[in-house]
Amino acid sequence: MRNWKALALHYGTAERPRADLALEPADQHDTAGRIDYFVWVVRHAGRVFLIDTGFQPEEGTARGRTMLINPVEALRSVGVEPGEVTDVVLTHLHYDHAGNLTAFPNATFHLQDAEMAYGTGRCMCHPRMRRPFAAEAVVDAVRLVFDGRVEFHAGDATLALGLSLHLVGGHSKGLQVVRFDDGESVTVFASDALHFASYMEDGDVFPLFADYAEVQEGYKTLKRLAGHEGRIIPGHDPSVLRDFRTLGDDLPYAFLVR
Repeated sequence: MRNWKALALHYGTAERPRADLALEPADQHDTAGRIDYFVWVVRHAGRVFLIDTGFQPEEGTARGRTMLINPVEALRSVGVEPGEVTDVVLTHLHYDHAGNLTAFPNATFHLQDAEMAYGTGRCMCHPRMRRPFAAEAVVDAVRLVFDGRVEFHAGDATLALGLSLHLVGGHSKGLQVVRFDDGESVTVFASDALHFASYMEDGDVFPLFADYAEVQEGYKTLKRLAGHEGRIIPGHDPSVLRDFRTLGDDLPYAFLVR
């Protein structure tokens, strides 16, 4: 098996109007922008941590997204069978982060209390608020609760020495990010706390959010978690494909993060 600690698995992509990708796009014309979709896998402390599970093929098609490879198959191709995943971190319950939940039979799922309350509560009565959620994915998450396989968190938590969760909110009420410190360097997997790296410089935000102020405060949290030497990896930025090298010529969708 190849020697890696953390990978980005690039499983999907889409071209969207720029107005769909920023609240105040610099280019006001309705030109296309690109958004990419990733899941992240970390091997640490004898465990396999999967950060998010991607969207299901049917859900992606219905929303006009292109699935390049099923996330489950992408995992298999890098030597990780679904049954070997010990922990799944659901950064939040949006359709592109919480599909395919039933594919991981032995995993414990980590979710914030606030996110389950948000995704199953009165906010989902409003079409704009529920738009990024897929009902079936949320129902699958509820079933996992009844199966005793969800570990809920109320704020920051340590999963293993050097691997921790941090509640940010903003984009979704219970959005959490992952900090990985292996003693050599720090990586912060920002998920949708930072869709694109440019947002942090421009103070812009993705047009769908639960709390605008929390999104902005979240940028400060990401910087604090990374420190001066750490790296913040945005959740949907095509720059990931440029900034990291692939795991091998036969795995063009697997990018070596650590």
